[in-house]
Amino acid sequence: MIFAPDTEASLGTVVALINTAIAETDALLTSADLEEFLNEQGFTGSRTRNDAELRSVRQLRSQLGEIWVLDEDQAVEAVNNILRTARALPQLIRHDGWNYHIHATTPEAPLSERMAVEAAMALVDVLRSAELSRLRTCAASDCEAVLLDLSRNRSKRYCDTGNCANREHVRAYRQRKSQQKSGL
Repeated sequence: MIFAPDTEASLGTVVALINTAIAETDALLTSADLEEFLNEQGFTGSRTRNDAELRSVRQLRSQLGEIWVLDEDQAVEAVNNILRTARALPQLIRHDGWNYHIHATTPEAPLSERMAVEAAMALVDVLRSAELSRLRTCAASDCEAVLLDLSRNRSKRYCDTGNCANREHVRAYRQRKSQQKSGL
């Protein structure tokens, strides 16, 4: 394990959130889509289930997507801005089967604020550990999804949104075979 379990879970949610915009059709078009996403991610706390909440989460998605490709100093500035804006106050909390972990907002805070602060706190761990290189974009030529490389040897290159790794391996295999045939 590279990060604390809650940090890895938060980073996984950030990846999933950013990647909802990568597909051919946006996976967060309605409040029902957002509700399904939050349930899949096990996100707790209050929800208004209205269009304003959906808009604010979609805006957060864009903001987090931008952080994914920033250099370290820019990422620190962006993360600190999120924490300042939310007036985050980190505390240890235990709930819903999770052991003690950090929350920096109340369960009653607006959803997008809670999501932003949770993401920012996870990114704080990434930055403090000098592991920003683990935040990547898929290496497939036809994919823009992001990924979190938690592999021991930092070897993850392809996202989990589709079959990018398989497609790229098949493409490379066919190219090798084609070169072998033309070389004979």
